[in-house]
Amino acid sequence: MGQVRSSLRRLTAAALTVLATAAAGLVATATPAAAATVPGIDVSRYQGTINWTSVRNAGIQFAFIKATEGTSYKDPNFNTNYVNAYNAGVIRGAYHFARPNISSGAVQANYLASNGGAWSADSRTLPAALDLEANPYSGGYCYGLSTTAMRNWVQDFLNTYRSRTGRYAVIYTTTSFWNQCTGSWSGPWNNHPLWIARWSSSVGALPAGAPFWSFWQYTDSGSVPGISGAVDRNYWNGDRSRLIALANNT
Repeated sequence: MGQVRSSLRRLTAAALTVLATAAAGLVATATPAAAATVPGIDVSRYQGTINWTSVRNAGIQFAFIKATEGTSYKDPNFNTNYVNAYNAGVIRGAYHFARPNISSGAVQANYLASNGGAWSADSRTLPAALDLEANPYSGGYCYGLSTTAMRNWVQDFLNTYRSRTGRYAVIYTTTSFWNQCTGSWSGPWNNHPLWIARWSSSVGALPAGAPFWSFWQYTDSGSVPGISGAVDRNYWNGDRSRLIALANNT
């Protein structure tokens, strides 16, 4: 994910132990085979032209699609991907690659909401995701922010996105980044779905305070008909009816 597809972003996902907790209609699970059987992907311009009908026919049920980054970048393929995914029957959501060192969280949340990250109760639109991970640019692993400053930035983004859309944003992160850069902050997990990145056969330990995961990105080298080359693969932690419930805020 992000404008620069670099292993610097998520190599920090550590080898960890499984935390499984059922809550809010979700069934936590150690492996995809157990209960998390709703497959999805996340994409950006790096996947090129996508045949979304082929993707859906291959069994992919949801997708997060890169919309924005920072304060001025919009993925050039977003509009096409977002519409074509919807028309193919894929439940989709936008995501924003965070740049906490270049503006306030509110500025970036507003940019996302105004450039594809809005929400509607149509059974196919997920709340947008905040992609918060290791800095692939200059400025340090945690973007040069203290743990307090990072917490404040994230809260500013989340509050603004909710004010604009009425939804709690999904948070994409790794356990190691979150715990290091926010100081093991547990504040968002009461309301905000966790999208955990760990390229492994098990989810492992979750960020501090997170009772369960909602989405799991388990590889960055998946293969899906309709997409040329590698693509990130994900699972939703529950059945399709619960995914639609998240989409509709019910």
